[in-house]
Amino acid sequence: MMQNVHLAPETDEDDLYSGYNDYNPTYDTEELENDTAFQQAVRTSHGRRPPDGVTRPMTAVRAAGFTKAALRGSAFDPLGQSRGPAPPLEAKNEDSPEEKIRQLEKKVNELVEESCIANSCGDLKLALEKAKDAGRKERILVRQREQVTTPENINLDLTYSVLLNLASQYSANEMYAEALNTFQVIVKNKMFSNAGRLKVNMGNIYLKQRNYSKAIKFYRMALDQIPSVHKEMRIKIMQNIGVTFIKTGQYSDAINSFEHIMSMAPNLKAGFNLILSYFAVGDRDKMKKAFQKLIAVPLEIDEDDKYISPSDDPHTNLVIEAIKNDHLRQMERERKAMAEKYIMTAAKLIAPVIETSFAVGYDWCVEVVKASQYVELANDLEINKAITYLRQKDFNQAVETLKMFEKKDSRVKSAAATNLSFLYFLENEFAQASSYADLAVNSDRYNPSALTNKGNTVFANGDYEKAAEFYKEALRNDSSCTEALYNIGLTYKRLNRLDEALDCFLKLHAILRNSAQVLYQIANVYELMEDPNQAIEWLMQLISVVPTDSRALSKLGELYDSEGDKSQAFQYYYESYRYFPSNIEVIEWLGAYYIDTQFCEKAIQYFERASLIQPTQVKWQLMVASCFRRSGNYQKALDTYKDIHRKFPENVECLRFLVRLCTDIGLKEVQEYATKLKRLEKMKEIREQRIKSGRDGSGGPRSRREGSASSDSGQNCSASSKGERLSAKLRALPGTNEPYESSSNKEIDASYVDPLGPQIERPKTAAKKRIDEDDFADEELGDDLLPE
Repeated sequence: MMQNVHLAPETDEDDLYSGYNDYNPTYDTEELENDTAFQQAVRTSHGRRPPDGVTRPMTAVRAAGFTKAALRGSAFDPLGQSRGPAPPLEAKNEDSPEEKIRQLEKKVNELVEESCIANSCGDLKLALEKAKDAGRKERILVRQREQVTTPENINLDLTYSVLLNLASQYSANEMYAEALNTFQVIVKNKMFSNAGRLKVNMGNIYLKQRNYSKAIKFYRMALDQIPSVHKEMRIKIMQNIGVTFIKTGQYSDAINSFEHIMSMAPNLKAGFNLILSYFAVGDRDKMKKAFQKLIAVPLEIDEDDKYISPSDDPHTNLVIEAIKNDHLRQMERERKAMAEKYIMTAAKLIAPVIETSFAVGYDWCVEVVKASQYVELANDLEINKAITYLRQKDFNQAVETLKMFEKKDSRVKSAAATNLSFLYFLENEFAQASSYADLAVNSDRYNPSALTNKGNTVFANGDYEKAAEFYKEALRNDSSCTEALYNIGLTYKRLNRLDEALDCFLKLHAILRNSAQVLYQIANVYELMEDPNQAIEWLMQLISVVPTDSRALSKLGELYDSEGDKSQAFQYYYESYRYFPSNIEVIEWLGAYYIDTQFCEKAIQYFERASLIQPTQVKWQLMVASCFRRSGNYQKALDTYKDIHRKFPENVECLRFLVRLCTDIGLKEVQEYATKLKRLEKMKEIREQRIKSGRDGSGGPRSRREGSASSDSGQNCSASSKGERLSAKLRALPGTNEPYESSSNKEIDASYVDPLGPQIERPKTAAKKRIDEDDFADEELGDDLLPE
């Protein structure tokens, strides 16, 4: 195609502007419509000239920067379509030092943000790791910047952020030494402006470490470096200084701090701490003044009126509905609740000391509260006054105080009536308790405590179904009323609906994880359901919560005993005895266990303990003597039997053993004891005949008089007859009609055989006295603990 290209004529000098004004008729725009080649070129897709036809002449306009060489062979392309798409933007050079620094800086910022987020989510360990990583990368960044730019261009804000975050994360993880070192690095660097205020953070750490002198020092240094325009920050630091003074017992210095705060910018915490400080130094008048200052602290919250719709305007109602429980409203409620808590606590604290008696002190506080914006608290203080009477065991005054509320508004009336109902319930005056419970429920139908008390009075009357309804209603009104849920469980247990009772107690266990009462009830229900393994498992949880509960330990011993695991049963019975050595059932089990295992001498201490607890019960002392006899200590056994005979001269079993022992040992007193035994047996026969005749209706006034006359020895005779009953079963344990009822699983079989085996036959001495023994049926005595 080169032959078709017409070049502009060249000049010898190759002047850039030569021929600029020469006119070529080819360029006449009026003739372009007739130029076939031009029209054809315009119609082609990319401005390419077709292979045939006349080529367009090129201009010699070189002033625009064109050269001859470049123009040769180039096509005419006024729209620049032949060049294709625009070239991409110039790519960043990722290997350049500036770009590397920029990327590293971005990464450090990201790590600091991730550290803060992890801290807010509670993952303190991850937050610290991210903070450390940010610190490492920031140091690399600083070194790289120093190599590339001047030191003035180093990003100080980023360094400050990284160090501050690292120190904060160290502090959050209780790594106080590291946190203090990091804060020190920031504070000592003069390039960081306003770093002095971080001394507050250092003071906080020293306060946590209980290094109070250093804490006060750093708080004061921070206070010196914070300008007076930052009033709020200065007040907070002064508050910290005051709290630290309280912790060190320097109450006068604390008072100065809090007095200054209350004069400059009064707030609830400072007011409460001021009252505490005055209470500590015992200044009554200043306590009163500080209480009035606390009451006067402005809450800075809007009145509740704005949440009440003034009209029926739908738009206004929608707005009010939206803001009724928004975050601002919740914050207002929290602030008001906190104010009420401070005022109530302060009143409880100072009321007993500001006047001659706590009642007068409470009255003064009530009057001050009534004249303030916290009018509603006055009633709560009055009720608290009644509760203080209760703590002092002054029930009459408590009742009088509570009865004053019978004509108050419904909320207070219900609270007072609920307390009155509970008081009367504790005193077993169920009629009064029920009437006040009714008053409480009528005053406030949605009061869960009132409904629970009403259920309690119905429960006490035995109407368990109705009681359950009241408890359920209490739960419907307040699902967190654990008392009602517990009482429902007890009610179902009484109704023998064990599955429902278990369900209630398991729900309660999910709320109160470590409640000993709930754990015991679950174990007890499983025991009633005849599932001893589950009962044992829950009792094990119970003793992990209250390891010294002797009843829980003895119950575990009882369950293991019923399962046949004597060694485990012994372990828990022994632990129970160790914590409470006065439980007769535990003592009798341990004594019987040692007899079963043929360690009679070890059983002695338990029966001696039982005889101390029940000194009028002869059987325990007989058991001690029997243990001495079985362990081979006949002399000690004889002395014990003689001692028992002195205390209980009409005890038949004791005399029989004395006759036998004296016979075996060859003592002369045998005849004396034998005579006494005969006389006692005759008296016993006469007494039985009288009783029999009395039952037959033959007993008149005389027999009744004789019966009453013989009642002087009734205790001993009773003990004797009981001993006879027990000897048949080899008991030495209380019978079912004794003050302490023995459990059936502890009964020993009537065909009890001496675990020590038959005793060795003694030499036949004092043969003449053997004749007397026949009168007492020696063949029936055996080696039993309490022989017939």
